[in-house]
Amino acid sequence: MQKRRLVFIISAILPVVLFILDLTFGAVSIPPGDVWKALTGGDIAPTTRAIVLDIRLLKAVVAVTGGAALSVSGLQMQTLFRNPLAGPYVLGISSGASLGVAMFILASPLMTLPKWMSAIGVAGAAWIGAAAILLIISLVGRRIKDIMVILILGMMFSSGVSAVVQILQYMSHEDALKSFVIWTMGSLGEVTPMQLWILIPAVAAGLIMAVAAIKLLNLLLFGEEYAVTMGLDTRRARILLFVSTTLLAGSVTAFCGPIGFIGLAIPHVCRMLFYDADHRVLVPASMLTGASVLLLCDIISKAFTLPINSITAILGIPVVVWVVVRNSARS
Repeated sequence: MQKRRLVFIISAILPVVLFILDLTFGAVSIPPGDVWKALTGGDIAPTTRAIVLDIRLLKAVVAVTGGAALSVSGLQMQTLFRNPLAGPYVLGISSGASLGVAMFILASPLMTLPKWMSAIGVAGAAWIGAAAILLIISLVGRRIKDIMVILILGMMFSSGVSAVVQILQYMSHEDALKSFVIWTMGSLGEVTPMQLWILIPAVAAGLIMAVAAIKLLNLLLFGEEYAVTMGLDTRRARILLFVSTTLLAGSVTAFCGPIGFIGLAIPHVCRMLFYDADHRVLVPASMLTGASVLLLCDIISKAFTLPINSITAILGIPVVVWVVVRNSARS
């Protein structure tokens, strides 16, 4: 108990430290004192103030929001499907978002898009694509009781949508294809202040749903049959978790692109750190750890000028390999 409390304290302090470090670190190094002046309205050069407030602060807030959202959504999917390799994109949310963006970026040079579609932008197109896939999965889930069948159908939908995206890539012009490929690499720096006012409430709503679902997630740890005997309405539970995951992963994907491995790896890191399967521990732990890891990835990506997805993959792949090897050894 004492050890868990200590780990929680460290997990709570670490995001604050990395947040400050993220504000100071970049192409132009800014001392912490100047960062504080910029945040509090002190006397500082206008250029420094603009770098801190208009660029680095936005990216750091997006990193905290995105890390918490992807980690919790991955935790929910791993518990729901009872699969350690399930992630936030297992329902085809990423593929749906990619299809929306592909229709917006790749199809627009090939055909005349309606005015409403031209006005929503890349983020809106991604959100509509992710929501459409969720709607299909939810309708299927109302008729099918076996959660593994829903998982397989989600993978099939994802493969089918990916095939359509590949066709659009094959037919698109070079400039449009380049823009789409850059979007798939993920970015924390493309979110505008106006978009942030949409991203944060959407993620907050998803996290509130996740907290509300802690009890049912603990019941699902023992399987759906046990949960039903304890009075859980599994269909309503699925819908709650599907909506929460789409708000969390779909919103982050819409504004930042598909950021991989955070949602897949962080829940396992939390289980390893806290040595506990109770979601009363894992949900807040995933929020804090996910925020810390994505902040760290942002700092590393700025240091080496690399896409954020490449950093998350480098850090996440060893965790996934460890999970696979450990499960194989147990079996």
